[in-house]
Amino acid sequence: MSSADQTILQRALALACDIHPREVRATLASFSLVLVLMGSYYILRPVRDAMASDWTDAEVSWLWTFTFLFSAVAVSLYGAAVTRIRVQRLVPSVYGFFATSFILFYLGTQTLSDRVLLDKSFYVWISLFSLFHISVFWSFMADTFSKPQATRLFGFIGAGASIGAIGGPAIAAFLVGDLGTDPLLLIASGLVALTLPLVVWIQHLKDSDLQNRNVAAAASDFDFIGGNPLAGFAEFLSSRYLLGIGLFIFFYTSIGSFVYFELKNLLADYDRETRSQIWASMDLVVNSLTILVAAFATGRIAKHLGLPFTLASIPVLIGAGLLVLAAAPMVSVVVALQIIRRAGNYAVSRPAREMLFTAVDREVRFKAKPVIDIVIYRGGDMLNAWAFTALTQGLGLGLAAVALVGAGIAACWAATGIYLGRRFNNLNDATVALEDDR
Repeated sequence: MSSADQTILQRALALACDIHPREVRATLASFSLVLVLMGSYYILRPVRDAMASDWTDAEVSWLWTFTFLFSAVAVSLYGAAVTRIRVQRLVPSVYGFFATSFILFYLGTQTLSDRVLLDKSFYVWISLFSLFHISVFWSFMADTFSKPQATRLFGFIGAGASIGAIGGPAIAAFLVGDLGTDPLLLIASGLVALTLPLVVWIQHLKDSDLQNRNVAAAASDFDFIGGNPLAGFAEFLSSRYLLGIGLFIFFYTSIGSFVYFELKNLLADYDRETRSQIWASMDLVVNSLTILVAAFATGRIAKHLGLPFTLASIPVLIGAGLLVLAAAPMVSVVVALQIIRRAGNYAVSRPAREMLFTAVDREVRFKAKPVIDIVIYRGGDMLNAWAFTALTQGLGLGLAAVALVGAGIAACWAATGIYLGRRFNNLNDATVALEDDR
């Protein structure tokens, strides 16, 4: 790319974010990486969610329980891998592994006559992938960009996820009617494989363009992270800052579980292909709304209004929506709430939450962060799934009553966001992030 072309490109990008000339290539490469990753996931997400309507609330709760247990094991194994594999190889190894797994699932669909166990295994596996691939990505980003760069650029980079999340369900909705759901596994596998050269390029740009070789890491520990494979669990439990991030995610999953189960039950009367198309169409709407906010507003909101406001804004909005649902318990309100919840998470809450990890050290990013993003998230899913089942099938609460419970949870979620944003502002370096909490 010539210097003139790069100047024009930088001016165009400056409309979306406060970007410096030497950051252009790394930012666009990171934008492209998350775009492809999210595209691959969103090709498979409608297939997974369509399966859930074939099962009872209790069956899905058990699957979420297995997902949590499997996630805990997977994160422990990942922690062991972190201690033995160079950082330069770790991220492409994870993505290559998932690409291979999708091919194996496709072979299973072509050889097994009774697919009940395979479908439930696929549901659990995609639920793991949904968090693992993006958690590893943001760990990679936090290890690539400095704290000031993250505040300015993560919102724009996160918009790449929204574009991928538009393209993925569009592909699924277009192809599933003619090809069925099974070939989508091969398409997703191919997309994940395309991320491998992008990862290598970003690793090169970290040194050549960003000159961030020593971001939150001493030169001596650049090649190997090292340490205890279970250090992530220990770091999480010993830090109020990290516990706060985990609590923030737990409250988010509480609201998400409620909306997911309601929608699952509403779609039970449709066949699986139709359900896949409906879920894919909802994904298109969500991510179309997300992209403008993420690309043009999130970074500016975080910079000018501060991280406490940014983290609390979506919980406050969701709380208000739940109060509306309690007053008017209608299907259309549930659908609207789902769209607002997910769009707000992708456009605002998720990029803001990832900024929190720029204030911690490298071991936390690669070990404690997956514990939070995957184990805590899926643990929240599990507990909230059973809580929803208990409230509706056990206590017999209706939609309005559960919505009131959700509004209270949203208030706690907002308060946690304010706390985390203020703590982030007070953390001057990665050492303070952990030592002040112990």
